[in-house]
Amino acid sequence: MGWLAAGEGYEIALVEGRVTARSTAGRAAGKQLKTLPKAVREHPETDRLRKFAEWLERHAASCVAQVDNWMVSSLPIPTGLLARVWPDEAWQAALRDLAVVGDDPDEVGFLRDATAAGELRLVDLDGETVRISPTTVTLPHPVLLPDLADLREFAAELGIVQGVDQIDRATWHKPADLAANAVEVRDFAGGRFASRFGLAARATGLGYRVSGGYATCRVRDGGRTVEANVWIGEPYWDGDSETGGLSWHDLDGRALPLAEVGPVAWSEGMRMAAALHAGRTVEEGKDA
Repeated sequence: MGWLAAGEGYEIALVEGRVTARSTAGRAAGKQLKTLPKAVREHPETDRLRKFAEWLERHAASCVAQVDNWMVSSLPIPTGLLARVWPDEAWQAALRDLAVVGDDPDEVGFLRDATAAGELRLVDLDGETVRISPTTVTLPHPVLLPDLADLREFAAELGIVQGVDQIDRATWHKPADLAANAVEVRDFAGGRFASRFGLAARATGLGYRVSGGYATCRVRDGGRTVEANVWIGEPYWDGDSETGGLSWHDLDGRALPLAEVGPVAWSEGMRMAAALHAGRTVEEGKDA
């Protein structure tokens, strides 16, 4: 974005997301100012630019949220859609370097470019640039990626930094020896908080929904949508509180036996429970 006139003797522009001014007259002409002069702060063009910056921030956050949803759900994404949004810097920042799978589920590459013709440019695990143009691709949840440890090591060698937490996302694999009638996991139960409000605030701050006495996380896994729930205490309780068990339910509210919980729903539910538990009050002398 170029510089815009903002009153006599000044211009403004967005620099790293902030409204910045520079002088257009005198010895300081062309020099960026550390602070906005009063005349610039109160100028209508400055107000419009601030609002535009706020919109850009919301837009970037919505792009990350959408891509995260695609990834967690492992939804098929039309290649043409990726090509269409790629020129937008916010979309590009959210999508760049994500692990992508095309027609061959065993061939994974990191997304580097998308052309107007619908061709994707990837870096494969041999470090080679490859071009693919399938009808759809997926941005797999990491628990579904083969050889995830190797992917993480290769990404570190390339210096890859993802805009959406994918390959470095914490994952949990469901144990094979679960009791047939088990419906709850208590690995992260008992995390004590000074107040129920503080525990609920942690849940919402991490991006989870609070409904009634639960922190919840809705996940689409294997074509079915389920909801993971962690008990956090009665809504109007004003005393201390602690995390309860983790369970999963279908959209009709039926508690799912743990054996029916899919790998992505399991991993995301455990990730939520672990993140809530990590904010607990730790007594001095106890292990964190």
